Amino acid sequence: MRLANGKPGNPKRRPKTLVADKGYDAKWLRHKLRTKGIRPQIKKQHLRGKQPKGRPIEEVVPRYQQERSFSWFQRKYRRIVVRWECLKLCFDAFLLLATSYIWFPKLVG
Repeated sequence: MRLANGKPGNPKRRPKTLVADKGYDAKWLRHKLRTKGIRPQIKKQHLRGKQPKGRPIEEVVPRYQQERSFSWFQRKYRRIVVRWECLKLCFDAFLLLATSYIWFPKLVG
């Protein structure tokens, strides 16, 4: 039995917002996301010397924090960044193990 909520698609798997870089700034992409009920948070590409249009976008997680965590995992645990594991359980277990190996010496020392 399907739930009638008036929106197309599976509401459990659809994100409310999508945060992306300037490289994904395209009108067709924004339009496609809005038709699916997803609010795009994509920074506008603007030419030098021109003021950006619209209101500023609030980023939930700053970009440098994401890049920093990827660089930590890239050093010894490349399989996390590339995601070679097919099962979510194996990926989560390896992520937990790698995080504990990274943070344990910093907490003890």
